[in-house]
Amino acid sequence: MLRLGKARSTAIAEHRLIPFPRYYVKRPADVPGGLLEWVFSMPRPLSELQNIAKRVRREIIEMTGAAKSGHPGGSLSAVEILVELYFDWMRIDPKNPAKPDRDRFILSKGHAAPVLYAVMAEAGYTETPIDQLNTLRKLGSIYQGHPDVRYIHALEASTGSLGEGLSIGLGMGLADRLEHRPNRTYVMLGDGEIQEGQVWEAAMAAAFHKVDNVICIVDNNGIQLDGFVKDIMAVSPLAEKWRSFGWNAVEIDGHDLAAIRGALEEADSTKGKPTCLVAHTVKGKGVSFMENNPKFHGTAPTADEMKLALQELQ
Repeated sequence: MLRLGKARSTAIAEHRLIPFPRYYVKRPADVPGGLLEWVFSMPRPLSELQNIAKRVRREIIEMTGAAKSGHPGGSLSAVEILVELYFDWMRIDPKNPAKPDRDRFILSKGHAAPVLYAVMAEAGYTETPIDQLNTLRKLGSIYQGHPDVRYIHALEASTGSLGEGLSIGLGMGLADRLEHRPNRTYVMLGDGEIQEGQVWEAAMAAAFHKVDNVICIVDNNGIQLDGFVKDIMAVSPLAEKWRSFGWNAVEIDGHDLAAIRGALEEADSTKGKPTCLVAHTVKGKGVSFMENNPKFHGTAPTADEMKLALQELQ
């Protein structure tokens, strides 16, 4: 499936992509007789994306509740961003996840694995069946506590050692540029995670090398393991920091699907520098007693809390 969005003129020319307003289609080089393979992907209705987001939230609660461990808060804060990426934006094919001309997503804040697992399962990846989500963190489960490519080969990287994801994404972006591929790499960081120095080494390198096919998304929910980010080591003002490192920076409401799409379109059209989306989100979004509550960074809901949460997510 080809992603909607503003066509990339250079990549389009090199990969026989034919531009249309807001869309593009592909003309494969090996089609007999020069026939066109029209691959269109219309935007999903907002209501459909919202329904998917609600299902994903329920699955996060069920997964972490069944495991009696995990990180529900930061998984819930990232739901709309991943739903928009996987269901409305990225050039991916869940039935052929290794195709060379795919977009990539790296969850650098790997402890939020439940949201990635639920989204991939909903998207139809063969390796991530919905009926096994509740085996999260169990011995032998493919759904490890952090994303692990040894168990799910459709993942782009094993993550969870905080601070490393942007460096991985930068390498992928540079490789795609060398190979003249139109791919984009999207990397999600936590706001506590960006206290790691390696993040800023990668940020400097990406700007210096003008790697405009890498998009960083900061899940700015304001809470990390030990409490509120502002009390542990403040990272604000975030957008100004990224701009000072040579990035295009866009601030958005990370729960507004239309705003997320608009920011992705801006990132797609920005040339000569990478883009960072500073997504202002709510930790534990969607469950009243989890919202902005540091307890649920790394504490699973009890049976009673799970029941209450699922009632709220009807």
